[in-house]
Amino acid sequence: MKKNIKILLIDDEPNSTQFLRKALIKKGFDIVEENDSLRAKELILENYFDIIISDLQMPGISGLELLKVKPKNTLFIMITGYGSVNSAVESMKLGAFDYVNKPFNLEEFLMKVDKAADKIMMTNEIRSLKTLVHSKQPYSNIIGTSKRMSEVYDFIDRTSKVNVNILINGQSGTGKELVARAIHLSGERKNESFIAINCSAIPENLLESELFGHVKGAFTGATENQKGVFEQADNGTLFLDEIAEMPYQLQAKLLRVLETWEIKPIGSDKIKKIDVRLISATNQNLSEFISAKAFREDLYYRISTVSIMLPSLNERASDIPALTNYYLNILSQKFRKKLRITPEALNLLMQHNYKGNVRELENILEQAAITTTNDLIEINHFAFPKSFRQDQNILNDCLNRADNISLKNLEKIYIKKILDGVNGNKSKASEILGIDRKTLYNKISEYNLQ
Repeated sequence: MKKNIKILLIDDEPNSTQFLRKALIKKGFDIVEENDSLRAKELILENYFDIIISDLQMPGISGLELLKVKPKNTLFIMITGYGSVNSAVESMKLGAFDYVNKPFNLEEFLMKVDKAADKIMMTNEIRSLKTLVHSKQPYSNIIGTSKRMSEVYDFIDRTSKVNVNILINGQSGTGKELVARAIHLSGERKNESFIAINCSAIPENLLESELFGHVKGAFTGATENQKGVFEQADNGTLFLDEIAEMPYQLQAKLLRVLETWEIKPIGSDKIKKIDVRLISATNQNLSEFISAKAFREDLYYRISTVSIMLPSLNERASDIPALTNYYLNILSQKFRKKLRITPEALNLLMQHNYKGNVRELENILEQAAITTTNDLIEINHFAFPKSFRQDQNILNDCLNRADNISLKNLEKIYIKKILDGVNGNKSKASEILGIDRKTLYNKISEYNLQ
């Protein structure tokens, strides 16, 4: 998470650091600012920062001198003036991750910081994967031994050995990126780059540049050549998350790349050959998007040579004890506790209807770990979302009417209650019930709930 990324911001102009600090805090980063370059050097030597962002020209010590004393794994972003191109190039040669010119475009600056943060998080995840390579868990922190998860492990085994485009379907929080990384790390490209972007998180006017790159002067704000993620992932794996959110016009350009494996950066007349394994993911029903003319059918067939639907947490409740134990171990280290959970509390977690899947379970446990005054997590430490309490009220209402009622009729009453509560919205109802839409339609037909 970005809140765990620590950034040191250095500039002799307080107005500049204060402005950037506010923008970065809004993005969720942990920021330390310093306007004295000599003190900044002391901070670098005495503390660990994931990212250092420094002005080039400062009284006392220059940004280049600070770059030379940074730790090996810290990423350095240099801020330069328009007349300092040579110094910017020199900083890249000395190991800077990137540089930005000032006065600069804030949106472009934040994107570069996001890229650095993504690389930090990816490096940390890979380091964790390597330490667990001999563990009994087949794929690092993908936790679960249920039948549905066994199918996922089998899919990873099969697809990691063949170079085909893969589509991963699944609700938010089901671990689509974890599966993509596992496929990458289990295949022949494991020693090459794994680049991941979220298509819905990048402004539409910047997404094409993010994918294919641009040359200096291609558009306003393009102050230097920029590689796109396809080029960055050359010989490795590119993960396009939330691909359904990609603008329709841009889909045609992506289709062309997948047909030829050639890219042309914006503003350039040079074509570059690439060799990339593409893994895409979505939490949307692409068939519905295709019918609504929001997603190209020909692109769908290109990205989904093979595909998988990841199970929701509700479909693999038997994995919740193992997941709970996994997260409690992590939270124990984070909060310096020895967290345990009562059987009653664990049982309640297994009954909960998870709309956010594993991510929601992690959040519930973290809140409980903060709430408890000792090491024991009990039922009263859970702060379930309002929707869960509403579901419980509906279920209680059904049970109050269940005087010798059959399980089948109880299910009918519950499904009708949910449908009534969402005004017949079947997508919403299937999400609340934790079943796919096809199953819901079958139940509606079976119980005559039209």
